[in-house]
Amino acid sequence: MKIVGVGCGPGMLTEEAIGAISRAEALCGSERAIDLARDHIRDGCIVRVIDDYRALRNLPDTTVVLSTGDPMLAGLGYLEGEVIPGISSLQVTLARLKIPMARVSVVVAHGRDHPVAVREALSEVARGKVIFLIADPSFDVRDFAAQFLPETPGISITLCERLGYPDERVETGTAEAPPIPGHDLFVILVDPGIRGKRE
Repeated sequence: MKIVGVGCGPGMLTEEAIGAISRAEALCGSERAIDLARDHIRDGCIVRVIDDYRALRNLPDTTVVLSTGDPMLAGLGYLEGEVIPGISSLQVTLARLKIPMARVSVVVAHGRDHPVAVREALSEVARGKVIFLIADPSFDVRDFAAQFLPETPGISITLCERLGYPDERVETGTAEAPPIPGHDLFVILVDPGIRGKRE
C-alpha cells in the first residue's frame, strides 16, 4: 500500500506523488483528496471514496490511499505501507508568514478533546514556541484566544483558511480580537511575538 499526500490545496502535489497516483490501479481517499488528485488519475483506475477509515487497514497492498496535506501531519501515515509526503498546511502557513519551522510546535485539536489540545498549546506558548494548531469545524477560536488573556496581551493569532485555494484567507489578530473562521477548513498559528497583519 502507498499512502500519498496530495497537499493541502490545489497544485501542491509533488512529482513523486503524481507518479504514484498516475500509476495506481486502485486508489481511495476523501472526496477532497480525490478532487486534488483528479487530474493525475489514469483512465481505468478504480476510485473509491473512504467511508470507513477503520477498514483502510484491510485494503489490498496495491492500493494507493490519498491523504490530504501530508500523511504524517494528522493524516493517514499511521497505515502500514510506503508514505509519500505531501505539501502540508504547516509548510504553507509558515511560508506565507515567513516563520522558521524550528520555532514551531504542532498541536492537533482535530478530532481530539479540545480542552486537552488547548492546554498543550498554552504550555508550548509559555515555553516561547509558536503554535501551529490543526483545528476542526467545532473548534471555538474565540474561546481559545481568550485563554491567552490577560497574561500574554501581545500575542498574535493568525487564521489560515483554505490554503492554496483561490479564496485562501490569512488574517492575523490578537487574543482580544482574533480572526474568526468562515469555513470548516482552517488552521491557527499562535505567535508569542508581535506580528503585523499580512498584506
